[in-house]
Amino acid sequence: MRRILVLGSTGSIGTQALDVIRANADRFDVVGLAAGSDRAGMDAQARAFGVEHTALGAVEAEQLVRDVEADVVLNGITGSVGLGPTLAALECGRALALANKESLIVGGSLVTALAAPGQIVPVDSEHSAIAQALRSGTHAEVGRLVLTASGGPFRGRSRASLEDVTPAEALAHPTWDMGRVVTTNSATLVNKGLEVIEAHLLFDVPFDDIDVVVHPQSIVHSMVEFVDGSTILQASPPDMRLPISLGLDWPHRVAGVGMPLDWSSAASWTFQPLDEQAFPAVSLAKQVGRAGSTYPAVYNAANEQAVDAFHDGLLGFPGIVETIERVVDAHEPPTALTRESLADAERWARDAADRAIAASGQ
Repeated sequence: MRRILVLGSTGSIGTQALDVIRANADRFDVVGLAAGSDRAGMDAQARAFGVEHTALGAVEAEQLVRDVEADVVLNGITGSVGLGPTLAALECGRALALANKESLIVGGSLVTALAAPGQIVPVDSEHSAIAQALRSGTHAEVGRLVLTASGGPFRGRSRASLEDVTPAEALAHPTWDMGRVVTTNSATLVNKGLEVIEAHLLFDVPFDDIDVVVHPQSIVHSMVEFVDGSTILQASPPDMRLPISLGLDWPHRVAGVGMPLDWSSAASWTFQPLDEQAFPAVSLAKQVGRAGSTYPAVYNAANEQAVDAFHDGLLGFPGIVETIERVVDAHEPPTALTRESLADAERWARDAADRAIAASGQ
């Protein structure tokens, strides 16, 4: 029986995790819940699962991680506020099922320095796919990682044609049902840029050996190419319960958690190169990932401000990544990476993004 602490319990990842746990009550036990702001929803979950230990907000969640005995901490918090709970889970020796990619991307070496081998289990579908494929060879045998992207709602559009994109169009993702920020990030490909940085940090593979390809069907969730020319991929219908279940009990699989592909029916899978002229967010992410320090935190914070401005009608769709680039170019990193310097960099980035948005006059 694995004792699970679910952070972000009322969000998409958290609720699906609780679905998996409910269906496998002989295997998992919920020992704590934390939500961002939905106390009523969390309290209802606590009653349903008989949970005594709860927390509201990231600060309380971090303390809950330190106070509650758990085998696995599932961090499904949204945004860089998840850094504290991530660090706490690692410091306390818990297995960390990580859906909160921002905490790893922003925390960088602060996170990786604390993590024991295998302590972080990725819950993003792409990184879960890579982790599964990597079991086919050693680290020295890896040639490159290939992350797949659905391409979002604007796949195949030119940069010029994106000028008049509306928020409603940006939220019409063809495959996944996600929140406003993540769905917009998928439309701009910022999300894929963040995932490239995450892959580098999780798997210690150079940025030059991490590629992105567009795969509209979202069946192949990512792949690993080995030095002998063999490519191992993970394929399944798009359903986050599969990577969540692996995060809860890695490396063991949970029977019946997802539906298999129907190999008796004809199907076609296509793969296309990423148009980096129309969608420059991935190449910019590689730039900030190589720079390290507080640059990824600045990239992430500037994006969050720009996404809000886009939805508030203050910024055009291409202006989201243009704003990020302006802020990144103006950033001067600190001499040392600490939680305090990260917080300072994020505050600076949000202010700088707001100034850039105001100056753009869009």
